[in-house]
Amino acid sequence: MSRTAPTAMEQLLSSLDIERLEQDLFRGTSPQVGWQRVFGGQVIGQALVAAQRTIAADRPVHSLHAYFMRPGDPAAPIIYEVDRIRDGLSFATRSVVAIQHGKAIFSLSASFQKEEVGLEYQDEIPVVSQPEDLPGKEQMREAFLTGAPDHIRTYWERELPIEVRPLALEHYISDRKLDAQQKVWVRTTGPVPDDRIIQAAILAYLSDMTLLDTALFAHGRSVFDRDLQVASLDHAMWFHRPSKLDDWLLYSMDSPNTNGGRGFTRGSLYQRDGRLIASVAQEGLIRDRAKA
Repeated sequence: MSRTAPTAMEQLLSSLDIERLEQDLFRGTSPQVGWQRVFGGQVIGQALVAAQRTIAADRPVHSLHAYFMRPGDPAAPIIYEVDRIRDGLSFATRSVVAIQHGKAIFSLSASFQKEEVGLEYQDEIPVVSQPEDLPGKEQMREAFLTGAPDHIRTYWERELPIEVRPLALEHYISDRKLDAQQKVWVRTTGPVPDDRIIQAAILAYLSDMTLLDTALFAHGRSVFDRDLQVASLDHAMWFHRPSKLDDWLLYSMDSPNTNGGRGFTRGSLYQRDGRLIASVAQEGLIRDRAKA
């Protein structure tokens, strides 16, 4: 009997279930989907899982700060070495280094806190169309991808663990200079375990999707531009409230600055019910190959 190939979501969950080699040493692998380098969100998610597995269950993550140093090789395992920086009464801190071929490719520092009651405030969720009112994958393919270049069609047509429904596609198919902001609805393409460690890791994974794209809109360029070298340099994230990730999330992003071959972007992730669950900031490399 032939076995059914795992879905993209099942592959993501498998990749986040990293193997413990020693007390503070873990090994992760990458889905074999033909990518030339490891997706940055995967490394963030795996490193966060490694850190959380050295933390008491009553201390969920509240922030992380990460740096990408070298591109990851999807054909090789990634070793995650955790350093237990501090365990305090309320907070704990961990540092994680990801290693491939004997060299560090990524580092992460994360802070964890016992949940407590305090002052409450958040920005309201932007008023936008609901995901059901936006084109689905098939509709986007028919409306926008028929005449698109092969590499753009390949990206939007392949199976991904996260479904993305942009409020507007003009940014990706137009060379006009547009406002450096975008909003997209995102959701997982399969069920998420009732496990806050995995939920936080998946949220970190998807937070690296579409974010850096926003820095290119003001220039009339996109991540699909073959003349551009685009890569994440660092990534910061603050986890405000837990989420089971069982419905669509609104990802609202903007980019207030590009200069020096870098673009800076910010994002806010909301549940459909309006709860602000996370904030994100990232700077990425944006280099014009033609001028390099």
